[in-house]
Amino acid sequence: MAKNSLLVPQASAALDRLKFEVASELGIQFSQDGYNGDLTTYNAGKIGGSITRRLVEIAEQSLGGAQTFRK
Repeated sequence: MAKNSLLVPQASAALDRLKFEVASELGIQFSQDGYNGDLTTYNAGKIGGSITRRLVEIAEQSLGGAQTFRK
């Protein structure tokens, strides 16, 4: 059983599109055959961090531009 199961299963396709979009923007190529075991931890972290940043921005916008708290 996966720990990271989606709360909204219908969001899976949108998250996949976002993953490929972010990777493309960062210049990171995914394998055409679906195997990405050679993806470096650094690049995977860049993709994940960028996705998280983008999702936070989307959430802030949907909340009406709520104030962002940064250190």
